[in-house]
Amino acid sequence: MQIRREGPAIEAESFRIIEQEMGEHGFNPLEFPLVRRVVHATADFEIGCSLVFSAGAVQAGIQLIRRGCPILTDIRMVASGISRAALKQAGGGEVLCRIDDPDVSAQSQASGITRSAAAVRSFGPLLPESILVIGNAPTALREVLRLNQEEGIAPGFLIAVPVGFVDAAESKEALMKTDLTFITNRGRKGGTPVAVALVNALIHLILQEQEAG
Repeated sequence: MQIRREGPAIEAESFRIIEQEMGEHGFNPLEFPLVRRVVHATADFEIGCSLVFSAGAVQAGIQLIRRGCPILTDIRMVASGISRAALKQAGGGEVLCRIDDPDVSAQSQASGITRSAAAVRSFGPLLPESILVIGNAPTALREVLRLNQEEGIAPGFLIAVPVGFVDAAESKEALMKTDLTFITNRGRKGGTPVAVALVNALIHLILQEQEAG
């Protein structure tokens, strides 16, 4: 006989299984809910365990959301996956993606860079007071690193989990050597589900705190 479960019960049981199978880990109490959410979204413990948090990263992300700072994304799929209703309830600001903007396409062609990189470049003045989420393109992360090194521009908080075989792992390793405030992961894996899970997990932490009073 099949047991029927409601959504919250299924999620709670999934989290219990994840915690049981992960066992001991090196993540702190603020980091682990994000790790757990990524494993839940991907069913991939390797991705969860590969996550890397800079010092104070989770706190920085929470503070920026509470302040209503915008969330900038490299691709539309990441923007679409962020829960707008929950973000609004948490006090968050707008979600922006410029990859399809005509000006970004023109800059991409003129500069010989990808549209994802051009989109990040177009955010320029917005970056220091924003959360930047890269869920797809290593070229977008490389543009962040260039902006920081050459122009002294850095996002207020960066989630960078690009995926792929060309420069995904290497660009993330380069990020880990900087003093930026970030969440990233080691290796080729990553992608939209990971990026979205991280953002929504941050939002959920805020809502949990609100409920606790």
